[in-house]
Amino acid sequence: MDILSEAIADSTILHLKGADGQLLYDGPDRKPVRVHLHSPGSDAYAQIETKQTARILKRLDDNDGKRTAMSAEERLEQTAEDLADATIEWENLTLGDKTGRALSLGVYGNRKLGFIANQVSKHLADWGNSKGAPAAP
Repeated sequence: MDILSEAIADSTILHLKGADGQLLYDGPDRKPVRVHLHSPGSDAYAQIETKQTARILKRLDDNDGKRTAMSAEERLEQTAEDLADATIEWENLTLGDKTGRALSLGVYGNRKLGFIANQVSKHLADWGNSKGAPAAP
């Protein structure tokens, strides 16, 4: 068996669900609301993990090696930053006039939209979601 046949793609696509668990669609023609993400096997995702490790080490250094918990606001901000870094683009989703990274930070940094950040985190944690080429939009 050529083990490379099991390699995952560099990106993955998630069809988002609302807080009620129902798939989200936009408009009368029901376009799927999706987010395109860097997969956990990509170079871009490796950079996110490197940033996370650096933050942990800095926090330990700043606190003389003692483990300290983040505040709820720090955790929300850092999660939003990490997920924004993992996001390539949004499909059929708007938030005012925000685009690109500002849109990602606006979605992931809004506690009332936390169900989206949870879905994205869960999707990225399951490498099987990135198996093979991502589905075409």
